[in-house]
Amino acid sequence: MEETEVYKAYSRSPFLSMKHTTYFEPYEQLFSQYRGQNITFVEIGILNGGSLFMWRDFFGPEARIIGIDLNPAAQKWEEHGFEIFIGSQSDENFWRETLAAIGPIDVLLDDGGHTYEQQIITTECALDHIKDGGMLVVEDTHTSYMRGFGPKRYSFVNYVKSHIDRINRRFKKFHTPEADTRVWSVQVFESIVVFHVNRAASQRLSHHTKNGGKGESAKDFRYFDNPVYEKHKDLGKHLRFIDSIPGSKDLKKSFWKTVIKIQGAKNIRKYFR
Repeated sequence: MEETEVYKAYSRSPFLSMKHTTYFEPYEQLFSQYRGQNITFVEIGILNGGSLFMWRDFFGPEARIIGIDLNPAAQKWEEHGFEIFIGSQSDENFWRETLAAIGPIDVLLDDGGHTYEQQIITTECALDHIKDGGMLVVEDTHTSYMRGFGPKRYSFVNYVKSHIDRINRRFKKFHTPEADTRVWSVQVFESIVVFHVNRAASQRLSHHTKNGGKGESAKDFRYFDNPVYEKHKDLGKHLRFIDSIPGSKDLKKSFWKTVIKIQGAKNIRKYFR
């Protein structure tokens, strides 16, 4: 932690900032690519102002550093060259006006109030304003496992899980209206969730490809490691007459999928806790 450049910038800040020790290495990994660049960096929740100076130190003088807070007193940091917007991150109208004023964003870091409502509305409103190749980073996601931040059914982590479903629904075989092309990928650290934006990649349809190499007509063994298959693998020899029935191939496949589902549940349920 102490060896990261972002921690050094944090230590040099002349005003108070509070960060968890596990955050600095993810910061370093995520944000180092932007150092010395002309970027727009937005942080929600600036409290005593220390993180504003930390980010300006880390990114360099070319970066546009913007702070958002509900406390009107935070406007005093404008005297130090920062742009400050005052308003509620739970207010969609505030976001509509503020994001229009800010313009495209390279990185948005949500270190605000950490309620599920605040985190989710911020994400939903801001995603379309993140530049291609940019990211939206939400901190302190451990509040999803704590009381006092909203109904657990609608926790931020549950919302993130729904994004994973939406991303995978882009697969062409079951592409549905629920598929989401705003987010290319989701990355998770301890107490941090990152939404990566790459619009071209997230809108690309999945197609099966072959590289043109020589094939060996290898047999599909995916079901052969199942103990039920091993026990009944000779059953097919006695039921070869089924092969003459239309749709028998699909019937066999359906049978083994059912076997995998039943036997697999017994073997893996211990990993779901």
